[in-house]
Amino acid sequence: MGILASIFTWWNGASLGTRVWGLRGMAKMGADPLGNVYYEGGADTSGRKRRWVIYEGSNDASRVPPEWFGWLHHQVDGIPDDSLPPPRRWEKEGMANMTGTAQAYRPQGALEKGGRRAAATGDYEAWTPEG
Repeated sequence: MGILASIFTWWNGASLGTRVWGLRGMAKMGADPLGNVYYEGGADTSGRKRRWVIYEGSNDASRVPPEWFGWLHHQVDGIPDDSLPPPRRWEKEGMANMTGTAQAYRPQGALEKGGRRAAATGDYEAWTPEG
């Protein structure tokens, strides 16, 4: 991302203003495997510490792993790496939201998949107003 884009846009990642001035006084708490960086500092209206995420790449909330989502929303007090148990072997890695991409889920019969839906079974009766 170019310097001009980082000054004027927020949808391609954190703006220059956020990176330089917005994170003053914030403590870096950690990073996730996707490259997102998490900060804490200041206080919200209820007196709790504010928690922030600076996304690596586009601002997409579906790219926040569940353990860091819990931390951001004050469901977990400690940093996830220290306070949560290790992942179990049956747990899968999280993935970004694929809606709107070529990898999006499309069930059988979806027009985008080129399929045809099953024919109506004849048990549907359309409503008509009594006139």
